[in-house]
Amino acid sequence: MLLFDMPLEKLLTYQGRNPKPVDFDDYWERALAEMRRVDPRIELRPSDFVVPCADCFDLFFTGVGEARIHAKLLRPKGTSRPGAQPAVLMFHGYTGSAGDWSDKLAYVAAGYTVAALDCRGQGGLSEDPGGVKGTTMSGQIIRGVDDAPEKLLFRQIFLDTAQLAGIVMGLPGVDPARVGAMGGSQGGGLTLACAALEPRIRLAAPMYPFLSDYMRVWEMEQAKSAYEEISKYFRKMDPRHERRQEFFTRLGYIDIQHLAPRIRAEVMLGIGLADTICPPSTQFAAYNKITSKKQYVAYPDFGHEGLPGHADLTYRFLMQLRTAG
Repeated sequence: MLLFDMPLEKLLTYQGRNPKPVDFDDYWERALAEMRRVDPRIELRPSDFVVPCADCFDLFFTGVGEARIHAKLLRPKGTSRPGAQPAVLMFHGYTGSAGDWSDKLAYVAAGYTVAALDCRGQGGLSEDPGGVKGTTMSGQIIRGVDDAPEKLLFRQIFLDTAQLAGIVMGLPGVDPARVGAMGGSQGGGLTLACAALEPRIRLAAPMYPFLSDYMRVWEMEQAKSAYEEISKYFRKMDPRHERRQEFFTRLGYIDIQHLAPRIRAEVMLGIGLADTICPPSTQFAAYNKITSKKQYVAYPDFGHEGLPGHADLTYRFLMQLRTAG
């Protein structure tokens, strides 16, 4: 086993390094209030992807900041199944998109509505209206860090996940008490953010979540690859690190470890203990703050990559929604 981070016994008690802003809870209550004031102007467009078992739609809605947000929506064919059915939300990795229609069909075949978000400004169809002061170079973690805290781009993306959850919960035929969320890397972070901001999420299955404990990543000299923009920020914007504490405190608003105590869902975390992209300690910083029912599934020899058999474990975990009371 490759061990470059803490041993497991220390991971299980680690509480994180990144500072939490003093007004963190008020910040997110204001953000949710802003989201609820938005007229989503929901639009469903039938997709040209046609299969016998599913009705497929491009779902568009207006998010905070007037961005038009896109998600792929799939429902069991003709909604012929009686009564309210479960649903699952899917979130993709950093810079990616909602992906192919076909990889969602296993859940539809089991009677689930599926909604897969395109994160704003990344590889799909969702808009990023922009409009922030300071650097917009390199990536979205630092987008808005030199502006008002409300301009942080991941604030808006986190809100998009909660807004999508609410829209899906309000669809005819969906049981709002039987909705789950899943995703890996950025998608894992968004799964936890969604469950924190929409407490009706019943089950959450994040895999090696991104967007946690930024200061720890930087101090480990792992601010590269997915977190590279943090190092680039210091090199370009603060080469003497005079604003180090201010910078990481500002990022604390969008650090999922600080949102984690809000989660009420049952959580199953998949984690590779040799992950050098999202170090295990950063993931456990969030996991250890979850107070609801939870479990982790560790892969000692695996990093930020496919975890053998974990897709099947996730599927079985989320199948609990079929019979949840």
